[in-house]
Amino acid sequence: MIVFDLKCEENHVFEAWFRSSDAYQDQVSAEQIECPFCGSSRVSKSLMSPNISSKGDKPSSDELEIFAAEHMVAASANVPETIETSAEDVKRALQHMHETMKKYRNHVKQECEYVGENFAEEARAIHEGTAVKRGIYGEATLEDTEELLSEGVDILPVPGLGKLDS
Repeated sequence: MIVFDLKCEENHVFEAWFRSSDAYQDQVSAEQIECPFCGSSRVSKSLMSPNISSKGDKPSSDELEIFAAEHMVAASANVPETIETSAEDVKRALQHMHETMKKYRNHVKQECEYVGENFAEEARAIHEGTAVKRGIYGEATLEDTEELLSEGVDILPVPGLGKLDS
């Protein structure tokens, strides 16, 4: 998994996780990523702090200072000094999140098989190749969810429609 800071056309900055850089590129090209503040699907990567590896040739302190100075100029040129967030912005972002989750849940209900309380067992069987590979959804305990994730089973916990406000 990889995390990127993203920025929409309105300069709202937010964080998103992706399976890979290619997955990010595919989703941004298909306009599947939406700003949680305004709903815009015109997003791009925002300036992030560099990840400098400790292996191999290390840059000198002069090189680091030059790098930092160049990127500070880029940051001040591309990112507003402050982004004011009002109560109305937060309300819109929450409403957008609720609507996005509702769309996602409806998509899952239409495209996947409901397996009820057998979710953990069925997800594990699909992962191990002993059950037919398909999209499923159902219920799982927090313990089951943690175990599946630690075993490398790709799942996405999604709150129920009545649980979005909790």
